[in-house]
Amino acid sequence: QVQLQESGPGLVKPSQTLSLTCTVSGGSITTNYYYWSWIRQPPGKGLEWIGYIAYSGSTYYSPSLKSRTSISRDTSKNQFTLQLSSVTPEDTAVYYCASGVVAGTYDYWGQGTQVTVSS
Repeated sequence: QVQLQESGPGLVKPSQTLSLTCTVSGGSITTNYYYWSWIRQPPGKGLEWIGYIAYSGSTYYSPSLKSRTSISRDTSKNQFTLQLSSVTPEDTAVYYCASGVVAGTYDYWGQGTQVTVSS
C-alpha cells in the first residue's frame, strides 16, 4: 500500500517561497507509469491541480501557476518537493500530494497540510 505524507512550514510570508515535501512509502517514485502530483484546496473552493513529476522525472505544471512552480524529486529519499515562489494570501490552502498511474487520476493521497500565507 502506497502512503504519502506532506511536510513543510504551515506559515509563509508574502513574497517568499513555499516549499513542501511529500515522502512516499510502500512504493517507489520511479515505478513505471506513476505520476506524482501536487494539488491544493483554498478555503471555500474546489481542488486545484498544481503540477506533477512523472516516474521518468519529467514535469508538467498548471498553466496558471507555471511561472511560479517547480517540482523536483530526491530518488534516494523517495521524496518529491513543491516550490511555489512569490506567494500571496491567495496561495493559502490545504496542499495535498497524490499519485496515480494515469496523469490526472489519483489512487493515493496524502492527508494534506494547511499552508497560510500571512505577514
